[in-house]
Amino acid sequence: MRVAFSGFLHETNTFAPSQADMQAFRLGGGYVPMVRGGDMPESFRAVNLGMSGAFRVADALDWDVVPILWAGAIPSAHVTRDAFEQITDEIVTGIRAAGSLDGVFLDLHGAMVAEHLDDGEGEIARRVRDAVGPDVPIAVALDLHGNISAHFLDIVDALVGFRTYPHVDMATTGESAARLLDVMMRTGTRPAKAMRRMSYLVPIPFQSTDLVAAGRLYAGLAKAEAEGAMSASLFMGFPAADVPDCGPTAITFADTQDAADRAADQIAAAYEAAESDFENVTYSPDEAVAKAARMAPRGDRGPVVIADTQDNPGAGGVSATTGMLRALIEAEVNDAAIGLIVDPIAAQTAHDVGQGATAFFRIGGHPGLPDDEPVETEAVVVSLSDGKLHATGPYYGGARLDLGPSACLRIGGVCVIVTSRIAQMADLEMFRFAGIVPEDQAILVVKSSTHFRADFAPIARDILVARAPGPMPFDPADLPFTKLRPGLRLSPNGPVFGAARATQARLDRSGTTAPVQHHQTDNQHGKHSS
Repeated sequence: MRVAFSGFLHETNTFAPSQADMQAFRLGGGYVPMVRGGDMPESFRAVNLGMSGAFRVADALDWDVVPILWAGAIPSAHVTRDAFEQITDEIVTGIRAAGSLDGVFLDLHGAMVAEHLDDGEGEIARRVRDAVGPDVPIAVALDLHGNISAHFLDIVDALVGFRTYPHVDMATTGESAARLLDVMMRTGTRPAKAMRRMSYLVPIPFQSTDLVAAGRLYAGLAKAEAEGAMSASLFMGFPAADVPDCGPTAITFADTQDAADRAADQIAAAYEAAESDFENVTYSPDEAVAKAARMAPRGDRGPVVIADTQDNPGAGGVSATTGMLRALIEAEVNDAAIGLIVDPIAAQTAHDVGQGATAFFRIGGHPGLPDDEPVETEAVVVSLSDGKLHATGPYYGGARLDLGPSACLRIGGVCVIVTSRIAQMADLEMFRFAGIVPEDQAILVVKSSTHFRADFAPIARDILVARAPGPMPFDPADLPFTKLRPGLRLSPNGPVFGAARATQARLDRSGTTAPVQHHQTDNQHGKHSS
C-alpha cells in the first residue's frame, strides 16, 4: 500500500498571550522539531507521538510510505496565518506530488485555531481531501483534548483519540489509526460514523485519567468496542478555546450505523452521568506550600508535588510566572525546587557570573499579568547547563529537548531552574539535568497541569493543584467566551454560556462596563466551587 504520512499539531489557547509562528514549529517546544521527507522515519523511531506508532504499523505491513512533513509547536495563542498557510500548503503540495496513493495518514491535534480559521483541522482535512479525491481513505490520530467539528468528521474516514491523560499512549493511538486505515485500504469499505456532543466542560487538571472520574469514562471505551464498535473515542475538549466547536464529543466508528450510534450514545450518557464526579480541590499558592511543608519531611516517602496549573505551557501558559516561587521563598521552606522558569536573561546572567557565584537576579514575571512581577533577589548559581537533555519518562517517551542556556539558582532553601526556551515540566530529567535529584526534595513545584503525573506520581508522596496567577485560568468559567454554543456549561454543575454572557464578555474587552462576576474559588478551603 502506498500511503502519504504527514502531521501538523497545535493546541490553541485563544486567550494566551503569544501566537505560534513558523519559528515555534521549527523549534518544536517539546515536540519533534519540524522535519521533512526522508528524515521523518528516523526522527520518530523512539518517541511517544502518533506518527511514531503509524511508522511502526507501516514497517510491519510493508507499506510504501511517502513522508511529507511533520510540524508541531507548544500550545499558545493562534497559529499565525503565515505559519498555517506555509505548512498546510507544503503538506498538500507534497501529497499532490506523491502520485497515486492508497491512503493518507494524518497526525493532528484536534484543537488548532489559526488567525483566520476557527477550525484548523477541518481546513487541513478539506484541502487534503481536495488533493486526493473522494476515493482515497484518510485516517487521523488526534489528541484527547480535540474540539472536533462535524465538518472535520464528515471529511475524514476514521479518527482515533488518545485514551490517557497524561498522554502516554500517543504512539499507540497512531498505531490504532494506521490499522483502521489498513482495513479500509484492503477492503475498500468505509465504516459508519457517529458523533455526540456533551453538555459541560471540565478543568484541565481534573480531566486526568489517573483520577477516578475520567479514568472510569475512558475504561468504558474498550467496552463499547467489545460490544460492536470498530473504534470509540472520547474527546474531553480543550476548554481555553473561544470557538463554536469547543467542548466534549463522543465519536465512534462501526460496521453499521446502528452500532456506531449505539456506542456513541453509551459514551455520551456515561459522560453526562459523571458530572458531579469531576468536582475536586485546589489551593492558593500559600495554602499549597503550607500543606506540602506539613506533609513532606525530607527523606520520608518522597516529595509533595505541586502543579502550578495556571502557568502550564502545555495549555498556553508562559512558564515564567512567579506566584509559586514567591510562596516557597516566603514560607522559608527547605529542600524545595521549582521548574521551569523561562527567563533567558537570568539564565545568561548565571552563565556570565559562573557556577558557585552569588549575584543579583530578576527572575521570571509575566508583563501581561497585573498580579505577577519578577522576583528580585540574590541567588547562588548552583549549576550551569547547555539545556540539552534526554526526556526518558512515559510522556516525552525518549524525546531530546533543547532548553537553551540554563541554570539552577538557589534562594535560601529553594532551588529554581531557569531556562532560555520553553517546554512543559513533565519529566524527572528536567530537574536532573540541572543537578537536582527530584526524589531527594521535600517539595517540587512543576509548571504543568497533568502530564507531569506520568513520571512524577511514582515518586510523589502526594500531588496538589495550586492556582497561582497565570495566563491559563483553571476554571473555564473564568474565561471571557463569546463564541461557544449556547447552553454549554462552563464547568461541572457550573454556569451556562449564552447570549448575555457573550455580550458581557465583548463589553468587558472594549472596556465599556464593569467585568462580569464569574464564580470564584473558596479560598478558605481551596475547594473548586460551582
